[in-house]
Amino acid sequence: MRITAIIAAFSSGNPIFDMSQSSDLIQSAQRTIRFELEAVEGLLAHIDADFVKACELILVSKGRVVVVGMGKSGHIGNKIAATLASTGTPAFFVHPAEASHGDMGMITRDDVILALSNSGSTAEIVTLLPLIKRLGIQLISLTGNPDSPLAKAAEVNLDARVAQEACPLNLAPTSSTTAALVLGDALAIALLEARGFTAEDFAFSHPGGALGRRLLLKVENVMHAGEELPHVQRGTLLKDALLEMSRKGLGMTVVLEADGRLAGIFTDGDLRRSLDRSIDVHTTLIEDVMTAHGKTARAEMLAAEALKIMEDHKISALVVIDKDQRPVGALNMHDLLRAGVM
Repeated sequence: MRITAIIAAFSSGNPIFDMSQSSDLIQSAQRTIRFELEAVEGLLAHIDADFVKACELILVSKGRVVVVGMGKSGHIGNKIAATLASTGTPAFFVHPAEASHGDMGMITRDDVILALSNSGSTAEIVTLLPLIKRLGIQLISLTGNPDSPLAKAAEVNLDARVAQEACPLNLAPTSSTTAALVLGDALAIALLEARGFTAEDFAFSHPGGALGRRLLLKVENVMHAGEELPHVQRGTLLKDALLEMSRKGLGMTVVLEADGRLAGIFTDGDLRRSLDRSIDVHTTLIEDVMTAHGKTARAEMLAAEALKIMEDHKISALVVIDKDQRPVGALNMHDLLRAGVM
């Protein structure tokens, strides 16, 4: 269909394609997905001793992983480098053409080069091979041709060959780039697990945004402490406890034993339940209507863990205690919402 006809049909609100054409589009998309699924499944047979050797080269390296690739392989290489860097393996991408014009100075003898090329004969990468060998830099290739110059020059080759591109012309990099991306992810995750990389380690690579807040922010960073902590002693009248709640504005108060340990917590919810029972606030003691002990958190706990406790138990506030069971702070859902944890 001519472009002008498509624009006219779209502007008029009429269907651009008839049913047969729509069916062709759907079949084309489904065929592409099947080809790429087959390409990924084919990688399973190539996860072997060579893959293990590649992991070992990176794990014993004192430097970084330098990823290189041209064209579509370069785009995939950029993503692989970013994934490695954020999962505990220092890495960055260098454009091979730029490497020939000065950027080789960014690479040291302690680094490991991961070179991506489906053909294994990309001129800009092959040009670098003599220099890489002369400098004694370890080279891992990720290619679709294990007999290529790049694969033969490498200490180890990661085999990413595919039977056919999803492109009907078998020309546009489609299945091959998907396979390379998945193999790069497999490498990054294998290294992550080998290093014992934790969620907290991940957070240090992602300090910004909601992810960083969920993984780095601790209860001590959001809790109310000191004079902001509402508290009354066991034996306090309910009316006085309500005054303390009003002054501090957290919708709750901590109830303390004589020695300062936690006796319980009294919240807005406890107040509603007390009023349903026609409790006299002027004569009732706080320990008669409080929730004994209640759910607690620790100051060093992740704020996201405190949120999970609240969600699991359908409560809106938590008392923060120390190792001696003494309250040192309190927080509620609003505090976590303001901190961006929710």
